[in-house]
Amino acid sequence: QVQLVESGGGLVQAGGSLRLSCAASGRTFSTNVMGWFRQAPGKEREFVAAINWSGGGTTYGDSSRGRFTISVDNAKSTIYLQMNVLKPDDTAVYYCAASPWRILFTTPEKYDDWGQGTQVTVSL
Repeated sequence: QVQLVESGGGLVQAGGSLRLSCAASGRTFSTNVMGWFRQAPGKEREFVAAINWSGGGTTYGDSSRGRFTISVDNAKSTIYLQMNVLKPDDTAVYYCAASPWRILFTTPEKYDDWGQGTQVTVSL
């Protein structure tokens, strides 16, 4: 099992930026892909971005492409999500997740381990 701890959420005005972090520990050797998802009240969990643990490949959801950047620091076993030009629609709980698959899946079912989530609130 992989333990994941997110941080960096908070309240920001529209147009601002935030950087989320996700520190991984435990059986990280069994993880090949790390992802970010988000869930707003009353909505389904939505894919945001994913990255190979080696940093060799990334993919983004339609709502995050062009504004968000996912990256990895292998030495720290940590992934990041840099979010720019934030909008009120980006308000949600953001979750970090780990997948044993070598494919950059965008569906939650392919991710086995999840963090507790960090709240991001974007105000007008």
